[in-house]
This record gives sequence, C-alpha cells and structure tokens, in this order.
Amino acid sequence: MDFNLKEIFSATMILFAVIDIMGSIPLIVSLRKKVGHIQSEKASLVAAGIMIAFLFVGEGILKFLGVDVNSFAVAGSLVLLFLALEMVLGVQIIKDEEPKSASIVPLAFPLIAGAGSMTTIVSIRAEYAAENIVIAIILNIALVYGVLKSAAWLEGKLGEGGLNVLRKVFGVILLAISVKLFSSNIVYLFQA
Repeated sequence: MDFNLKEIFSATMILFAVIDIMGSIPLIVSLRKKVGHIQSEKASLVAAGIMIAFLFVGEGILKFLGVDVNSFAVAGSLVLLFLALEMVLGVQIIKDEEPKSASIVPLAFPLIAGAGSMTTIVSIRAEYAAENIVIAIILNIALVYGVLKSAAWLEGKLGEGGLNVLRKVFGVILLAISVKLFSSNIVYLFQA
C-alpha cells in the first residue's frame, strides 16, 4: 500500500473538477422538479462502483484494444481540455443527451460517472497509485451524495452567479491539470 496524501488530494481535486457536481446543481434541481424524488444513495453507490471497477479493469480493456496507458492519458488530457474550455468559456463542445428521468441512469451514469470521469480515472492511473485514486473516488462520492441531498438548498445559497463563478474557477484548474497530464505523458510516446 502506497498511501500518499498529496496524491489523494490531487486526485480528489481532479475528479471534483471533472465530475463538476456543483455545476450540475441546476440540472439536479430541474430533475427533482420533473420526477419528484431522487435516489441519492443508490445513484452515489452505483457511480462509485462504476468508477472503482473502471479503475481496475479499464487498463486491461485498453491493453485488449492495443492502447497503452500513456496514449490514453494523452487522449484523456485532450478530453479534459475540452471539458475545461466548456466550463471556462460557457459553451457546449461535447453534446450529451438530456436526461429524461432522475433514475440511476442519468445521475450515476453519465452525470457522475460519465465519459470525463472514466477518461480521467484511467489517465491519472498512469501517475497515481490505485489506492490513492480509490480514496479520491470515495471522497468525491461522499461530496456528490451531500450535494444530491441538498441541491435545492445549495442553489438557493449560491445563486446563479455563485454557481457560474465556481464552474469557471474549476474550469481553469481543470485546464491546468489537462496541460500537466498532457506534458507528462506525451514524452513516453516518443521514446518507443
């Protein structure tokens, strides 16, 4: 076991920025208004299960497809770059389907454990120990659960302006992370 507080903190912040649960509060509130009750516990547990499973089998799937982790990390850094640009510029580059109900499918996947989260998990696996990433996933899921339980209250306290500021700040952080991930993995592609 190689527990490292710096890695845990970094992985937690990266996943927090990618999951962007704070930026999803308006969507969560509108889903709650449409369908009534949101199953916060079930959505959180399923999302955690998906992310932890992908952490351990994602690399095997990549090897089966003939892709190395460093190549995936470079590709993942580009996806993170686009997600960050969406957050900072307030534009939609990646088009997702609008969820139709507040069941596990739109919340656990793809809202919480979506393409960005999966890409990020396998990408940071190239740099961080698995146990530190698992702790980061659990910390994020705990926060996600708290946000799901108190989304309406948070929206009222932060307001539209507060949510926009949070989204842009985490967008800039995510942009810096994507550049670091790209630069630290691109060198391995040219050493073959």
